[in-house]
Amino acid sequence: MSKAYRIGLAGLGNVGAGVIRLLEANQDLITRRAGRPIEVVAVSARDRARDRGLNLSNMAWTDDAISLAAHDDIDMVVELIGGADGPALTLARRTLGSGKAFVTANKAMIAHHGLELAKLAEANQAPLRFEAAVAGGIPIIKALSEGAAANRISRVYGLLNGTCNYILTRMETEGLDFADVLAAAQAAGYAEADPSFDVDGIDTAHKLAILAALAFGTTPDFASVATHGIRAIDKMDIEQAASLGFRIKLVGLAEAADGALFQRVHPALVALTHPLAATASALNAVVIEGDPVGRLFLEGRGAGEGPTASAVVADIIDIVRGNPAPAFGMPAAQLAPLPAADPKGRQGRYYLRLTVADRPGVLADLAAALRDHGISIESLIQRPRQSDAMVVMVTHLAGEAQLLASLAQMSAMPSVTGPPVMMHILDL
Repeated sequence: MSKAYRIGLAGLGNVGAGVIRLLEANQDLITRRAGRPIEVVAVSARDRARDRGLNLSNMAWTDDAISLAAHDDIDMVVELIGGADGPALTLARRTLGSGKAFVTANKAMIAHHGLELAKLAEANQAPLRFEAAVAGGIPIIKALSEGAAANRISRVYGLLNGTCNYILTRMETEGLDFADVLAAAQAAGYAEADPSFDVDGIDTAHKLAILAALAFGTTPDFASVATHGIRAIDKMDIEQAASLGFRIKLVGLAEAADGALFQRVHPALVALTHPLAATASALNAVVIEGDPVGRLFLEGRGAGEGPTASAVVADIIDIVRGNPAPAFGMPAAQLAPLPAADPKGRQGRYYLRLTVADRPGVLADLAAALRDHGISIESLIQRPRQSDAMVVMVTHLAGEAQLLASLAQMSAMPSVTGPPVMMHILDL
């Protein structure tokens, strides 16, 4: 049998430890599928003393993760440190610059620096893989770059953050407020102590930028992702959406049309008949729409030790087999930058929720603000409360620029006592 393929592993958190456990637990199967044994021969982490439940005695330890790139007895570096810049990026640059293979689960680094790293990998004939960076155990990157490679992709969208999906699911099923579910998610380990990257949509935006580059053959453009999180969603929005036949989800959506790229992360009302509506708790789901394949739907666990380690090891096996595929499915020089599409030019239906003074004439004023901008109402619900009232409206198809103008007009009304909440309706 061929000699072992040697790995240096940077980062021994849950995923790093999971990679070692998976390589050991399925050693025989992985060896057969890769064609040769795979061994972790060196590791690096911040805390040597931490008990990870692993036997690391046969692995070299280095406190300097970046030095792994220079080890002569290492064929590949696996980076599980995290962070868009800093040590992770330096390690990536040095590893690829030295001609060694590089595998990462770092979505922020790929979203910000993926083009640079892809060029560096190709210049040095060093494989670069990042399946674990998007949707955990769902093989979405391979699906786009290989399985659907013959298709012209029109749209890719889905639920890319398990924390947000978990929070919204519990808000719906248990009638809880956002703050209460967030606290419970943090206690259960589904949310970080600082949950901003998750609940403000940044994590989803990183992943969407990567998917858009793969789907449309463009350079990753994180800066152009219009990003909105779920903090403003109230349990009353969950309830009203349900009464209208919808479920609220944080959706990342990318489309390429008319020579421009549209990317948005935004809470949306998803019809109960859509497959995304049934994706509950911490699961992720991605939809690919292409020609001629039609609609593809992939669902699975998007985070956690097992699913992420599975994706990392799949990339390792792919490289050991000798798969020469470029990181983004085509040579980096062929990735074409696209200008960002103006979201104000889009058409759609919208959910609006306003808190207003409970007095005569208010509904007429709100309807007039929509009428002034050519927007008609499909449905309207008014709920009186102790000192004010809640008004929920769903519009017919309308231009986004016109809708935003009407919202600005409503916000300036003395009878509107709180900031309006607007969500898109996913009519796909």
